[in-house]
Amino acid sequence: MRKRVHVFYTGRVQGVGFRYTAREVACGFEVTGFVRNLPDGRVEMVAEAEEPEAQAFLQGLRDSQLGNYIRGEDVTWQPASGEFKRFEVQK
Repeated sequence: MRKRVHVFYTGRVQGVGFRYTAREVACGFEVTGFVRNLPDGRVEMVAEAEEPEAQAFLQGLRDSQLGNYIRGEDVTWQPASGEFKRFEVQK
């Protein structure tokens, strides 16, 4: 069953290539969605995939160079909407 994971990352997550690294990591998984910077310094990410694939994607982000910058993750799971065609960086 496809799920949507909505994550707000805190820490030093802007100005370090977070969004582009997240997109690169996403290429190794069957996920769709987006990642974007927020005005308050957090990064928001929405990803849809089969739940095990989404879990593996989140772990892949933690295991990447991004893991050193993440201080917190606020994670919410929901049913997938199917609205995304690919995983992309939003400005």
